[in-house]
Amino acid sequence: MHENLTIFQNATALARHAGARQALTAQNVANADTPGYRTQRLQEFSQIIGTEDGLRLRTARKSHLTDDSPTSTRRITPTALDASPNGNTVTIEEEMLEAIDTSRQHNRAITIYRHAMTILQTGIGRR
Repeated sequence: MHENLTIFQNATALARHAGARQALTAQNVANADTPGYRTQRLQEFSQIIGTEDGLRLRTARKSHLTDDSPTSTRRITPTALDASPNGNTVTIEEEMLEAIDTSRQHNRAITIYRHAMTILQTGIGRR
């Protein structure tokens, strides 16, 4: 029926990315009062995953090494927000919006996975 079920791999990768993104948001909130702390963001899923190659990371040269962990330091970037007087750049409102967007991303991944399973079950006559 299907030789390559990359939809499950993509949905799983999206869910893992959302989990790593949520953990980074929680870290930002935990450091909201830490002097000098810079807010960090994980790159967008679409920037990390090459759409034409499924789950392969984008690289400039073939000799580049890739890191499969969703929280690779190459993917985490500090934001360019204005700092408060103590040097901290965490804004609770921004972190709340980030958490909501991350929750939506995770829900989207789970929904894609469930619908793909339903289609497969229907195809083999189990629904």
